[in-house]
Amino acid sequence: MSVGNSLYLVAPEIILSASGLLLLLIGAWGGFKSARLVSILAVTALFASSAVALEFLLNPAFAEGGDAFFGQYRLDKFGSLTKLLIYISAIVSIIIAPRFFDNVAGGRSAVMRPEYPVLIVFAAIGMGMMVSAVDLMTLYIGLELNSLAAYVLASFLRNDERSAEAGLKYFVLGGLASGILLFGMSLLYGFTGTTNFNAINQAFESGLSTGALFGLIFVLAGMAFKISAVPFHMWTPDVYEGAPTPVTTFFATAPKVAALALTMRLAIEAFGSQIAAWQQIIIFIALASIVVGAAGAIGQTNIKRLLAYSSINNVGFILIGLAAANQAGASAMLVYLMIYVAMTLGSFVAVLDLRDADGNQVEEISSLAGLSKSRPGLAAAIAIFMFSLAGIPPLFGFWGKFLVFEAAVQADLILLAALGIAASVIGAFYYLKVIKVMYFDESADVVVKSDSKSHAVIIALCALFVSPLGYLLIPVLGNIADQAAAALFWAL
Repeated sequence: MSVGNSLYLVAPEIILSASGLLLLLIGAWGGFKSARLVSILAVTALFASSAVALEFLLNPAFAEGGDAFFGQYRLDKFGSLTKLLIYISAIVSIIIAPRFFDNVAGGRSAVMRPEYPVLIVFAAIGMGMMVSAVDLMTLYIGLELNSLAAYVLASFLRNDERSAEAGLKYFVLGGLASGILLFGMSLLYGFTGTTNFNAINQAFESGLSTGALFGLIFVLAGMAFKISAVPFHMWTPDVYEGAPTPVTTFFATAPKVAALALTMRLAIEAFGSQIAAWQQIIIFIALASIVVGAAGAIGQTNIKRLLAYSSINNVGFILIGLAAANQAGASAMLVYLMIYVAMTLGSFVAVLDLRDADGNQVEEISSLAGLSKSRPGLAAAIAIFMFSLAGIPPLFGFWGKFLVFEAAVQADLILLAALGIAASVIGAFYYLKVIKVMYFDESADVVVKSDSKSHAVIIALCALFVSPLGYLLIPVLGNIADQAAAALFWAL
């Protein structure tokens, strides 16, 4: 394929790369005062990239996809769908940031620095490369581009000890995970003689040597860290609690989608001929994440830490679809991811809207007592998100769980599905605890009314999506997910 065609296929990344460099210059020249302009331009660039990704997703001419740069990068419906989710999450994370940072500074707008949207843009570039990577080299470049931006974002509030601690923990443990991943990649290259996913898959067809098996295990361990799956989840609660809430919103959505999509592509395209070698690993990680995520959330008093464990718990459910190792499982994972992004964005924006009379962020669950009386609309939205995250019908979150369990049953993983269903009951407890505090505890009168229209719009849209009205979208979402999942199995 010519260089011109390759550049056309990577149009979303080119748009964001050019925009990121331009915004970096504007921020350097304009200083703090340029933060609003940089944010608007960053959102515009992300919308432009989303439009291109949507065109690639819906245009029948790209049904079979195409490889760029001599097999290093693949444009297909799977990558386009996950990029859309990443870009939407990035847009929301930028839109909700100014009000948070302004309040942190006590009303001084200088704290909203132009570097924030620039870092989000560069992270989105890396994640776009991750979901389209079909070579270990592209995988690592995209992953590190995302990670380097994420380390800075986690510690963005330099005068906040919690933020600095979150950034340091994320950096140290992230560096360790990257080292594990790189070691696994070197083993795969050493024992297969290639870094291309399809070529690795072909090499595995003739048998899996001990060295290559260790390489597979190390690569999956590195990816488990990136998706915050057990037993590599230890960083998640501390980073989610310590990082600024808009950053936590970003971490819980976009990087999660990118890492899960990359894990899917690795397992199916690179390791697809040795399903038995990795299926049992995924099953263990899925069950452990479900149980540890649910059990760990029960004793939490901070809403952000609770949502961190909820994220771990939901990753476990999503991985059940991967354990099925078939197209139905991949499609179920994608539908679950679409619903998960809406639930998580809505939950964290609702948390961001919890403010006391001094404008400080309210994070303690006990402070939400009586919220149904002082902020009935916000309390209702949080209740919808909690019930949906728990997978309680008729909310749309139930549909995502139903699909992954159905895929597991179809793959004869009946015990896995049964254990997953049983463990989901544990998760319902801590979600209901939040609702009980809001609706039945004596009012704490801590949270005051918010005047943020952008937050209200985002919360309302997410709540509508995960409400029973979301079931009307099943034909559309299911069709898109089926096509995206089929793209993963196209070359097999």
